[in-house]
Amino acid sequence: MRYIAVIDIGKTNAKLALFDLVDGRESDVRRAPNRVIDTPPYPHHDIDGLWRFIKQALADLARNHQIDAISISAHGASIILLDEKGDLALPMLDYEHHGVDETAAAYDAIRPGFNETGSPRLAAGLNVGAQLYWQQRRFPDDFARVATIIPYPQYWAFRLTGRRVSEMTSLGAHTDLWNPETRNYSSLVEQMDWRRMMPPMSDPFEPVGGLTREIAAELGLAEGLPVFGGLHDSNASLLTHLKARTAPFSVVSTGTWVICFAIGGRSVALDPDRDTLMNVNAYGDPVPSSRFMGGRAFAALGADPQAEVTEDDKRVVLDESVMFLPSEPVDTGPFIGRKGGWTHPVDALTPGARLYAASLYLGLMTGVCLELIGAEGPSIVEGPFAANAHYLDMLGAATGRAVETGGAGATGTSAGAAALALGRTGRMTAPGRAAPAPDPRLVDYASRWRETVDKAQG
Repeated sequence: MRYIAVIDIGKTNAKLALFDLVDGRESDVRRAPNRVIDTPPYPHHDIDGLWRFIKQALADLARNHQIDAISISAHGASIILLDEKGDLALPMLDYEHHGVDETAAAYDAIRPGFNETGSPRLAAGLNVGAQLYWQQRRFPDDFARVATIIPYPQYWAFRLTGRRVSEMTSLGAHTDLWNPETRNYSSLVEQMDWRRMMPPMSDPFEPVGGLTREIAAELGLAEGLPVFGGLHDSNASLLTHLKARTAPFSVVSTGTWVICFAIGGRSVALDPDRDTLMNVNAYGDPVPSSRFMGGRAFAALGADPQAEVTEDDKRVVLDESVMFLPSEPVDTGPFIGRKGGWTHPVDALTPGARLYAASLYLGLMTGVCLELIGAEGPSIVEGPFAANAHYLDMLGAATGRAVETGGAGATGTSAGAAALALGRTGRMTAPGRAAPAPDPRLVDYASRWRETVDKAQG
């Protein structure tokens, strides 16, 4: 298998890309927004719209390219509830919906502890267990029709193959449903009698099945074309490097979320109150992780990514200690519950200075996240932030370690999902580029930022 069509569903945007496993690059990328429909019974994702996009994009690729297999990457904190026929028993909840908080107290009384699941208690529906608990109590008749609880990536595999399977990377992404150490479902699943609805566990390195005759005919592809069940998107980014590097290193997967993974780092006690958690990689191994909503923060800070940053802009920010202090948003990240703010009137900043200060903030927050999980070795940045030189500069200054950018196109998720076709032992090259040495002034700025944050915290 060489040419893998990758369905890549992020929280904000979806894409379909053809990934070449020999050349290590993606091509002919199609994109669409990932829309949330804010209508009853609750805000939910436009699954029908995404399915139309996926089919159209696959059909377009099939007319112009060889496709050897299909694989999938999709965002976490999401689950699909299917009835016996394979239709949605309930819409797929937008995990940012705070209606889930209606049953938070009752859920907190029964959810497993952090020592069992490695899953911190998160806001709204970011714990899938909290979603399921709320849906079962808020919509009992609809929930009674649920035959299958299926992770989001594997739902799309089901649409293509008709096979219902589960997989560990999505179950292990702060769902409360998985015990990373035992590699089995948590006590919550048994307590709530959800185990009978969980489909068989799949091996992500083996195809779930082949395209059904009906879908193959509709898309102009071969019946039985192999379909891999896919991965949680951040773990897809991680897999590229697990297949190409030796520990220690860390991977920083960026987008709406910044997810940090430490491979072979220092042994540290994870703190659930600071949004650290235990993820599960494609091989089923526990991975110390941390996170914050970096893309969401960048948008909230009002920075123009196209602004020109001049030397005068840098001088103003660095010399006058123009800083954004954590946190934005307030309900995720290493400073949960703290309302962020600027140290200086933001309206007085030029667009370039504002972009520079916002980029430094994101680099500093990433540095804190890496410190909390004991990261060592180089930090490899995947996704949109890899193109932000100011962010990379600050990340190097804040950690004192080398920074590299992934070389697999715009995101590492496509490469990682495609890498499933290489099997468990297949290796791949993940060409990276070393970021330049950071401006020495940034080390002093980082120290001042940490002092200011610690003083405010104390």
